[in-house]
Amino acid sequence: MKKTMGITVAGLCAGAVNGLFGAGGGMVLVPLLTKLSGLEDRSIFPSSVCMILPICIISLVMSVNVTGIPLPLLFSYLAGSAAGGLIAGLTAKKIPTLWLHRGLGLLILWGGVRYLW
Repeated sequence: MKKTMGITVAGLCAGAVNGLFGAGGGMVLVPLLTKLSGLEDRSIFPSSVCMILPICIISLVMSVNVTGIPLPLLFSYLAGSAAGGLIAGLTAKKIPTLWLHRGLGLLILWGGVRYLW
């Protein structure tokens, strides 16, 4: 029950961040899953990808409806991100979990500092 509640809270927070800012749900999701879910470290990153997919689909639909972004532009982005996801998925098993956590932490810090100015 505690694991399920932790995952639900993490998903809620990731959805809220993604909905408000159009991105960033995954950056919130990994640290929350680490603290709240009781999942093994090795399964947190793939779990976050599975959880963020429906959030991103909803954000995509909302963005198209609100901003009127042309679909061909979005499809070209999706092709590149799918290729990047495939490459990362194939190589992530070879990277120690500690390095993945530190890399995500640095990415979050860089993004935060970048948006302050």
